Amino acid sequence: MTERSNRQVAETLYFMGQLLEVLGDNPFKVRAYYKAAEVVERLATPVSRLDEEQLKEIPGIGSAIAKKMREIVKTGSFQELETVRAGIPEPLIELLSLEGIGPKTVNKLWKKLNVQSIADLEREAKQHRIRAIKGFGEKKEESFLKAIALYRERSGRMTRQEADSVVSRVVPVLAPGSFAMAGSYRRGKSTIGDIDIVSKEPPSVANPKIRTIADEMIDEGSRKTSFRCLGKRVDVRFSRPGQFGSMLLYLTGSKPFNIRMREHAIFKGFKLNEYGLEDRAEGSLKEFSTEEEIFSFLGMDYIVPELREDWGEVQAALEHRLPVLVENEQILGDLHVHSNWSDGVLSLEEIARAGESLEYKYMLVSDHSATLGIAHGLDEEGIRKQMHEIEVINRSSSCQLIQGTEVDIMADGSLGLPARILADLEMVIASIHSAFSQERDVMTRRMLAAVENEHVDIIGHPTGRILGRRQPADIDIPRVIDRAAETGTALECNASPFRLDLDDLYIREATRKKVKISIGTDSHHIEEFGNIRYGVTTSRRGWATSGDLLNTMQHKELMEWI
Repeated sequence: MTERSNRQVAETLYFMGQLLEVLGDNPFKVRAYYKAAEVVERLATPVSRLDEEQLKEIPGIGSAIAKKMREIVKTGSFQELETVRAGIPEPLIELLSLEGIGPKTVNKLWKKLNVQSIADLEREAKQHRIRAIKGFGEKKEESFLKAIALYRERSGRMTRQEADSVVSRVVPVLAPGSFAMAGSYRRGKSTIGDIDIVSKEPPSVANPKIRTIADEMIDEGSRKTSFRCLGKRVDVRFSRPGQFGSMLLYLTGSKPFNIRMREHAIFKGFKLNEYGLEDRAEGSLKEFSTEEEIFSFLGMDYIVPELREDWGEVQAALEHRLPVLVENEQILGDLHVHSNWSDGVLSLEEIARAGESLEYKYMLVSDHSATLGIAHGLDEEGIRKQMHEIEVINRSSSCQLIQGTEVDIMADGSLGLPARILADLEMVIASIHSAFSQERDVMTRRMLAAVENEHVDIIGHPTGRILGRRQPADIDIPRVIDRAAETGTALECNASPFRLDLDDLYIREATRKKVKISIGTDSHHIEEFGNIRYGVTTSRRGWATSGDLLNTMQHKELMEWI
């Protein structure tokens, strides 16, 4: 039996609460499911290992929900949820995937306008019927249309974590050393469309193995095989070993990069395609088994996949001035971690031990401030108690916990904690968690106020985006970067696969202005520490070197920077 994680159990309970709220069910019953989901999410003990009696002993878990949790552990769902779900049109449930639309809104749209799908909502919004519902207006119609556009833009794409799940299922059936990832996945993009793979294995050998893990075979051929795995499309291109480098280069680069490379090849007297370099005068084809051979033949330094976007890397490779990008091995610590003092699961002691196992020198404990009542945040008294515990733990840990907080940037630009406590902390992250719909100038000035605050060291997830769910806030980020360069404030590359914020383009602009980048996983669970690699990849795409990051500094050097 597959062991269900606490997060999977919590998500199932939360989903039940949402469905009941869509139906307009008893508010106390709805809250019971939401409360149970929150409790399970914060538990350090795996609920899959607890029996029904042990579950009932957990505060916030009643006997009825404990029984359903055992069902979830065994089957991934429970009977009542499936019954409730069967009574709601499936396209209606899809409305919950739209940014800014919760169960109460779905209930109103359904009951008042008989909206039962995204298409229905789009029609009603375009025909200005939404504003007929009490409490809704013109701005609400506009926000619905924006949410629909975002959903359609993102729905066909995967986060890097989703893509990794697909890759981890496909890779074991391919012969080691016979293949390489390609496309946007290999370039490290924050979202991925299809998974592209180049293989040297004969199709007659590879295709039968692929069938064993495919949900559906789309097209099975001798040159290319396409299939679905975990619901996502995977394309495998077959190549002869002698042409492997050419095929990999062709299928990895973005379209603009490939055009730029072809232009340079033409200048050299060749035609570049997926099979090699064709001599334009003689018509002969020169094949390449590795990418390195192609770059060398064209008089260029090797361009790592993350840079293949036509952002100036081809010219830099010709002039031998490509940057030496930061590597995962150079990361000495995680600069954004939440403990069970706010909305995380791990204790401070467990975070320190996890840091030691990762051979980190430090971890920044950045629990939420208590403002807005979010995430069980800490007030001044709570932070001072936490600071004392951190001091005690640091006496016996090779991984030093840095005393910090993630303080809210309020709607007016002020911070959610008094200056006196911020001054006593070692590092302060300031982040926006509310009022995302403010106009551009207001939002930008709000952010600039935080950048200019003497106690703020890092601006957390600066645009506030959540991939596929929430668009970036309307902020003049170049202006924020310019001010951060003046104040010496670092900007975060939040390594959560759902954020990756700042993104690569802004990281490149920031590093050009000598603004430091801080990578933090925003971890709430131990398995999220591994997401640091996504932040490193995104930073590499932004041309970041080890000297551009705070995370490559030794602990003493980092404290001096502060």
